[in-house]
Amino acid sequence: MKSAIILLSAFLFQATEFDAPSAEPQHLRFERAVNVSAPHAETSCIVLDAELLAHGRDRAGSDLRLYRDGNIETPYALTESSASTRDADTATVQNLGTTDHGVSFDLMMPARPYSAVDLQLDAKDFVATAEVSGLGVVPGSAPVKLGVFTLFDLSSQHLGRATTLPLAEETFPRLHIVLRFTALDGTPRTLPASTVQSATVPPSREAQTLYTAVASASSFQQDGHDSVARLQVPAHVPLERLRVLLPPSFHGNFLRNVSLRDVTQHSDGAHGDELNGEISRVDLPAPYAGAAPIHSEHLTVDAVMAANLREPATIELRIANGNDQPLPLSGAVLEMRERRLCFHAESEAHYKLMYGDNSLTAPVYDYARLFQANDAASSALLGPEQLNPAYKPREDHRPFTERHPELLWIALLAVVAILGATSISQMKHRSGHR
Repeated sequence: MKSAIILLSAFLFQATEFDAPSAEPQHLRFERAVNVSAPHAETSCIVLDAELLAHGRDRAGSDLRLYRDGNIETPYALTESSASTRDADTATVQNLGTTDHGVSFDLMMPARPYSAVDLQLDAKDFVATAEVSGLGVVPGSAPVKLGVFTLFDLSSQHLGRATTLPLAEETFPRLHIVLRFTALDGTPRTLPASTVQSATVPPSREAQTLYTAVASASSFQQDGHDSVARLQVPAHVPLERLRVLLPPSFHGNFLRNVSLRDVTQHSDGAHGDELNGEISRVDLPAPYAGAAPIHSEHLTVDAVMAANLREPATIELRIANGNDQPLPLSGAVLEMRERRLCFHAESEAHYKLMYGDNSLTAPVYDYARLFQANDAASSALLGPEQLNPAYKPREDHRPFTERHPELLWIALLAVVAILGATSISQMKHRSGHR
């Protein structure tokens, strides 16, 4: 029994006696030249594209290595474009009341820059003007006029709804808003103060998320009342937004449901993701005297899908036209948030980015820990992807038991059998001496 335990311990010790390999240029399958536009800048940044992520180890870029002048590993930091605030904030409604056939109220705004306010209004089939003023922190200070905006609900005309105030970048702690409503025929409409239910503040456009194309389609097929396209997405590449393209000459108004579905036959039998959204456009002249024209366009849909992380995926885009004529679509693009690799570029140095070694783990650099994003960073461009001419497959230095895990199970079963046989033998021996 003692020898069986020693054998099992040896197996387990060997299975854990393995360190992650170090990065070596000859074991990275792909390389791309890095063209630095301003080598004297404090920071240079490369935008990572879908081709790079598809041929790397994973979406996190764990096997990315940047080399200077051949084989000198250069520290870098990875960044991902996103708004400074991921979630919307609530603006508190105060002093809600009615005045001059309208509704007036104040909003206590969050203590950060903002460029839009989403109003939740309990009303249907209306056009409204919103007069917005900014109020300072000093009591009695004069309000600052920020603009007059048109809000609407055209649900009965199947053209959607827009109740967002598109402001310039502002920091006023309070806003004063007066809403005046009309019916769709332009006649004044009196609504109670309770029409204004709440308000939220999305992330500022000054911190607008940037996107990089992942896959595109330029043609659509008709399937009954639907316009359908299929887009091929490489492995490891995240999907985070759909953008629909229309020709500049098209000015029609519409509201269409959109669905995205992963129709891949996945090797593990898993079902792909599916999500739904809307695209719309409303472009109308002023509905009555003194009002502003209505112009609202939403041609993007948040499309966070995770089914394509380990293998390529086919994404079916379906736009439901109902009984209307199909939209004259000129294309569709699936996008990911912009991901950048930033580093300090030395003068007269030559850089290349290498990847394609599935045994590597993400590097840990002091540069990345101390890195702070800088809007003044210069752009560095990636050259075309090439196979590393010096590539050599890495030898498998994993422990024998890790390369042959089935032997560990055999050893465990053998130990259990030995222990069982030993126990039975001891029991028989004891019973024979009674």
